[in-house]
Amino acid sequence: MTLNRRTFIATLAALSAAPAVARDELVVSETPFSREWLVAEAERLAKSPHVPAPDVPEAWRNLTYDQYKSIWFNSQKAIWADEARALQLDLFAAGLFFKHPVEVSIVESGVARTLGFDISLFDKTDKFPDLPVEDMGYSGIRLRAELHKRGIFEEFMVFQGASYFRMIGNGQTYGLSARGLALRTGDDAGEEFPEFTRFWIETAPAGAETFTVHALLDGPSVCGAYTFVITPGMPARVEVAVTLFARVALDHVGLAPLTSMFLFDETNRHRFDDFRPAVHDSEGLLIHNGNGEVLWRALANPAALQFSSFVDDNPKGFGLMQRNRRAEDYADLEAQYEKRPSLWIIPRGDWGPGTVRLVEIPADREIYDNIVAYWLPHAQYAAASRHDFAYGMEWGDNPTDLPDVAKVTNTRIGKGFDQLKTVVTIDFADHPGIAGDLKDLVVRLGGRNDLEPAVVQRNPGTGGVRVALSLQPGEERAIELRAQIFRDGTPVSEVWLYRWTA
Repeated sequence: MTLNRRTFIATLAALSAAPAVARDELVVSETPFSREWLVAEAERLAKSPHVPAPDVPEAWRNLTYDQYKSIWFNSQKAIWADEARALQLDLFAAGLFFKHPVEVSIVESGVARTLGFDISLFDKTDKFPDLPVEDMGYSGIRLRAELHKRGIFEEFMVFQGASYFRMIGNGQTYGLSARGLALRTGDDAGEEFPEFTRFWIETAPAGAETFTVHALLDGPSVCGAYTFVITPGMPARVEVAVTLFARVALDHVGLAPLTSMFLFDETNRHRFDDFRPAVHDSEGLLIHNGNGEVLWRALANPAALQFSSFVDDNPKGFGLMQRNRRAEDYADLEAQYEKRPSLWIIPRGDWGPGTVRLVEIPADREIYDNIVAYWLPHAQYAAASRHDFAYGMEWGDNPTDLPDVAKVTNTRIGKGFDQLKTVVTIDFADHPGIAGDLKDLVVRLGGRNDLEPAVVQRNPGTGGVRVALSLQPGEERAIELRAQIFRDGTPVSEVWLYRWTA
């Protein structure tokens, strides 16, 4: 499903003019709704064995990719398109990768009105076959608002597929995704993908700047109530409130999981015969840990599946970042990787002890999302237990409210002049903490005892500082590396981390 999400969303563009459909024509049922009801519903469902969602008709499941992309929602028929509202809602057809329909309801004055499937909401080409539409449902939702100009509604958020969702800040293009929950990611027994099976979107009055979406998460091991309070902009912000009910004992629960793509950059450029200097939706994992340190872990595309764990207690924030923002950093006029959002997670309340877990999966093409990051609590979730947590999300460029230190801007790895040693260079951005005489700067290294002293140079191209390391791995297959700049015993840069692999 995640394999083609990037391509799929990009194809939903050409829309034809048509009159809006009145909401009353789509409504199939009405029920009372509140956040409290949703939590109670999740608890009720969790007390019974999981019932898998029904599949859409077989003919829809068997669509080819070309057939599926030949049907798209006509946004001129969007929910609320004929009303003076601040939000418009589009719907996605199910089928192909999206085999399970989701139920979509509109909430107004404490009443949820469930929408039935209507094929007339969609435009299609003559490549799309004539298919049965009974009991179809939808596969997801898209939110649009007046982001730049009055009367022009532009999309900024999509929920589609399992518990995946993605968002963009103003002026950006879709890149990495988030999920409601990650279960047993990378475990030998296999990962579980619980699904958002029902959505409730609150009606937004004219002039509103914040929108609310509720969702029910359901899977064999867990059931949960989610509330997303969404504010588009730059950065786009989301406040997430979650109540989970475990059906079974869980020892590997990933909170606030992120999924992205990293193919290559100047750390592994030699492995790819490609005209572009870098290809990735995200280039680094950033962590502001409970001790106040800022850690930058440059991402890798390893030859074999690898896991990295960053033990912490009550983290202040973590996320997957896209820092380089010049078009020439990627030289891809179509993909425009320089416009992909970073995503920063801000835990609310005390998350206690745990680990920021990074999973890096080998990939040979940029269509594969091969990077996963999430918070893994140390405590096991007992069967029939309840767990409440909340977090903020910032979809944009760099996070705010971090310690003021020099940031890592680039990492390069390759053979040195003698073609024997492996050279690692780390560029730090210009910053008052690293200005002045370089003799006042001390680079503390970690990872090996036999590392040669770091070479520190002023980088005339950036105005910042470059730190260069040399190593001879010998027979070693993996080496953990660490570097940080100090002045007078005080850290003046982020902690740079990397796992070198043969």
